[in-house]
Amino acid sequence: MSQRILVVDDEPQIRRFLKIALEAHGFEVVEAVRGEDGVAKTATTQPDLVVLDLGLPDFDGKMVVQRIREWSQVPILILSVRQAELEKVAALDAGANDYVVKPFGIAELLARMRVLLRTRDGAAPVTDVSELRFGGLELNLATHEVTLDGEPIRLTRKEFELLRYLAANAGRIVTHNRLLTEIWGPAHGNDLQYLRVFIGRIRAKLKDDPADPRFILNEPGVGYRFLES
Repeated sequence: MSQRILVVDDEPQIRRFLKIALEAHGFEVVEAVRGEDGVAKTATTQPDLVVLDLGLPDFDGKMVVQRIREWSQVPILILSVRQAELEKVAALDAGANDYVVKPFGIAELLARMRVLLRTRDGAAPVTDVSELRFGGLELNLATHEVTLDGEPIRLTRKEFELLRYLAANAGRIVTHNRLLTEIWGPAHGNDLQYLRVFIGRIRAKLKDDPADPRFILNEPGVGYRFLES
């Protein structure tokens, strides 16, 4: 079977060139123009490698990397005109595996792709989980959609990130400091009241009674635990 490459780039000429070149070398090519579409297609098409531009029309490519890394370890190769070292470091820190600057030679690009694909093939099998399900609650990590008993639940981005982090650590106590640091950054590590407000909003939207919780259990003085069932 041919390996599938997802190309996320808003330049039609680049997408056309890559499609022709990669298909000539036996790859199957899937295309996306926007970051949101790139995240969704990573989940739905299960590519073997993602080739990603940073300058996308809806949001920066580094956010695409971060969104994908919430649930997948698929190799990501950045293909961008941005040459600054800080840009490269930021993209790699976000979770990208390699970085090629435009304009580029197809031979170099193919060589770097082969390295990443060999690394993935030689690694232990990884199951990419793009959805979390707990009873009637479903979180789609690719699209950031949440449903409860089949009904959509509207969460803000921070509310979703907080719920996702708790759900990804289901059954384990997550401390107040860890939640604040992971979701809002080190500067907010002691903003306990801030966290309580957001937990309260999520509970209200999920109709989760703190006195008899279905999803989020308060561990007094320590943190919160997401209930597995």
